[in-house]
Amino acid sequence: MKAIVVGPDPGGLGEALEAEGVELTRIEAYGTRPALEEAGVTEADALVLTEAAGATAIPIARDLNEDVRVVVYADDDLPDFARGQADLIVDPRLLSVEAVAEELAG
Repeated sequence: MKAIVVGPDPGGLGEALEAEGVELTRIEAYGTRPALEEAGVTEADALVLTEAAGATAIPIARDLNEDVRVVVYADDDLPDFARGQADLIVDPRLLSVEAVAEELAG
């Protein structure tokens, strides 16, 4: 499985995904079209956002790869335009990074 984590990752979701055997690429800043293309979104199985401020990456990723699974693991609210395009929205206060990584990798 290939995943792209967009945004800061203070909770360590990227490390938890790697521990589950996920091939991971990181985009530290915003998921712009060039950044997503460079990260390999066309071949990615999952796009993981760690903050809602990066929500513009969702429609871009969907445009480039309609099959990518979009997961938002953030404690802030996702804008309405992106909410319907996300496959899974998880509040970090409810599920640990290990539980989310296990679910995504499984």
